Amino acid sequence: MTTKFTEAPAANAGNAVRVFDGKAVFITGGTGSFGKAFVRAVLDSGKPSRLIVFSRDELKQYEMEHEFSKNPNSACLRYFIGDVRDQSRLELALRDVDYVVHAAALKHVPIAEYNPFECIHTNVLGAENVVRAALRCGVRRVIALSTDKAASPLNLYGASKLASDKIFVAANSLAGNDGTRFAVVRYGNVLGSRGSVLPLFMRLVREGADTLPITDPRMTRFSITLPEGVQFVLSCFAEMSGGEIFVPKIPSLRITDLAKALAPKLPHRTVGIRPGEKLHELLITEDDARSTIELPDRYIITPAFPFWTDGDGMTSRGTRMAEGFSYASNTNPQWLEGETLRAMLCAYTA
Repeated sequence: MTTKFTEAPAANAGNAVRVFDGKAVFITGGTGSFGKAFVRAVLDSGKPSRLIVFSRDELKQYEMEHEFSKNPNSACLRYFIGDVRDQSRLELALRDVDYVVHAAALKHVPIAEYNPFECIHTNVLGAENVVRAALRCGVRRVIALSTDKAASPLNLYGASKLASDKIFVAANSLAGNDGTRFAVVRYGNVLGSRGSVLPLFMRLVREGADTLPITDPRMTRFSITLPEGVQFVLSCFAEMSGGEIFVPKIPSLRITDLAKALAPKLPHRTVGIRPGEKLHELLITEDDARSTIELPDRYIITPAFPFWTDGDGMTSRGTRMAEGFSYASNTNPQWLEGETLRAMLCAYTA
């Protein structure tokens, strides 16, 4: 079944942006693809007292400051040089901050495989540093971005993000009854983000390539656009109680369909799966499904916290998933293909 992207995951996004009014909002990895889109969405719809961009690249901050200076609401923007590996710097930057989005990570699968120490220091120890700093500074709510690769991980990147997810969920126990609340958002590949396959295909087409490289013709991935990812994160600020892993209902995509839609006349060349890469991705495993509930636009992997659950150990906010359920890219009933895919590519490449 082909499914057109909808705005359903953003149903509560407006409420979340309103929550930011008069508050200080902080984003790690703020100069990345997600960070810039998040900042733009908050400036366009909310009125935070401060919107703090935290990253370690001064050139990207300089370029971002120039780009956003044209926004009439940019007076609230602040740019902090820092690294999530540095807890003391995080504590300085998080003073009097109300809401945090943790988007900083090393995300490239083969690079993480080749540089495991660096991946662990940023993705795992960095997550711990964000939690410790948020607790010490009295931050109200934190949402950490995760990935489908964290579900039954095969590569180090996925394993590091699974560890990060566990850290953020468990942080609610460290915070106490009235302390900081932490949640996680887990979704699939962001269409067109840096390091994804779409920019690679586009570059090869521009350069006059006579074939497009396909790792495996059977490969599938979950797919979400950058604006949809941002709106889903915003909606989760309005939805969260603490400890949840939020998973949006999003379509799957065949990599061969993406290549055909972008360059119908170019043949494909199978190059083989890269180290640490899966044929298909999971967002919810069968084991996670036992603690998962379904809402109209999302799934929630629920935590085992007394303040979250009801009498039978499961919230009444949604429907408990059936035994044996899993949310996998190859068995997903929703697919991005045909005219819907072509229209989305036209909008992206325009």
